[in-house]
Amino acid sequence: MTAPKLALATTPVSEAGVDAVVVGTVQHGSGLALAPGAEAVDAAFDGALAEVLGALGATGKVDEIVKVPTLGKLKARVVVAAGLGKAGADGAVTAEQVRRASGAAARALGPSKHVASTLSTVDLQAAVEGTVLGAYTFAGYKSEPATRELAKVDFAAPADGATKEHRATLKAATAIAEAVTAARDLINTPPNDLYPASFADRAVELAKSVGLEVEVLDEKALKKQGFGGILGVGVGSTRQPRLVRLTYKGPKARKKVALIGKGITFDTGGISIKPAANMDHMTSDMSGAAAVIASVVLAAKLKYPLQVTATVPMAENMPSGAAYRPGDVLTMYGGKTVEVLNTDAEGRLILSDAIVRACEDNPDYLIETSTLTGAQMVALGTRTMGVMGSDEFRDRVAGIAQATGEGGWAMPLPEELRGDLDSRLADLANVTGHRWGGMLAAGLFLREFVADGVPWAHLDIAGPSFNSGGPWGYTGKGGTGVPVRTIAAVLADIAENG
Repeated sequence: MTAPKLALATTPVSEAGVDAVVVGTVQHGSGLALAPGAEAVDAAFDGALAEVLGALGATGKVDEIVKVPTLGKLKARVVVAAGLGKAGADGAVTAEQVRRASGAAARALGPSKHVASTLSTVDLQAAVEGTVLGAYTFAGYKSEPATRELAKVDFAAPADGATKEHRATLKAATAIAEAVTAARDLINTPPNDLYPASFADRAVELAKSVGLEVEVLDEKALKKQGFGGILGVGVGSTRQPRLVRLTYKGPKARKKVALIGKGITFDTGGISIKPAANMDHMTSDMSGAAAVIASVVLAAKLKYPLQVTATVPMAENMPSGAAYRPGDVLTMYGGKTVEVLNTDAEGRLILSDAIVRACEDNPDYLIETSTLTGAQMVALGTRTMGVMGSDEFRDRVAGIAQATGEGGWAMPLPEELRGDLDSRLADLANVTGHRWGGMLAAGLFLREFVADGVPWAHLDIAGPSFNSGGPWGYTGKGGTGVPVRTIAAVLADIAENG
């Protein structure tokens, strides 16, 4: 998609000659109230806009969109009322409420040419992010793509006007949202076009556009250097695996951060093959890789004072006469051995190689994200990622994830489960012999490969990375781009606070 052109409004939205003006509505007792920023629009309706909306059935609930023709009361032809939901005890709404309302409005407004929004007076960054993400479409494979892209959005400046700070916020929020859409584009690309070699090429293209250092290891280099996990998983496919490393060295970098993302471009489960139903969703099994690639590119665009390196293992997990088998023992990068009990627990194998390689750089922090376990969805549903790792950093990342609206919940790594990963043949097995605590056992497996003393966080995004249901808020069907915004916020937090 082409992102809409965004700007801070130079004239009051009530006087703008646009297709539509977006205002916010809030659930208020048994009725509804207008959100801040709608005062001038309300005045054009003689102070009765809330009453008019109520007569049309508006309640202000989350994701609600109600349109009212202006009938010449404004230069805009339509007022679009976007529901924010219930306000807090102090009467305020959250950034996520603004983000969702902006996204719902953007989805409802395509293919409008020019729109003005007052939601930015409540939270500019959230309004920008929600608008760009809600306007997102992926139609590159349609023979006749629908022309529903939102072209231009003017945001009403917050109360103190279009200051330099607000322009900086607009620029940063746009970059963050475009990083999410870049990840979505990668996730939504079908696996016949996105496979390890082509994925690596696209990652390199994105990296070079912002001047990142690039390293790509093909199957020969992987074998020479002993990346047994990546090679083991990828050996069953005619499309050979890759390991991509992208490095950003920021101005006066104070900390080094390692990012790692699972890049299984398609996952059949291998010999331990998955059921056919919904296997097409496994085109999204590289969502973690897409997120960290987009995040390191974003770090360069926003010039964080950090050194950030994304280490991205890429493989296709296929059954064939050459595929790895249950019962095989793989020697991972760094020398540790793993007995494979289930070839559908492949993500942790390629990630382990990447974690060991990333730790050779002596990072101050390590963040890894992956569509790792179905158990994540059993425990936390499809919108809340599980966050595991070293206690202090895990809690820090989980809190930031919640603040961004991407949702994260700190989960433990119970020591009693570690013994269930013991192997009769190797240093450890890739799965336990039971179904209990599968998300946590996967985290314990990864912990075995993290260097001592490195604060780390593992984000299991199996559910949140891909929306197979109907659209909501700023989230359409398909790849979501989670957790790009969380990673961006964590990087910003490390840059500011160490």
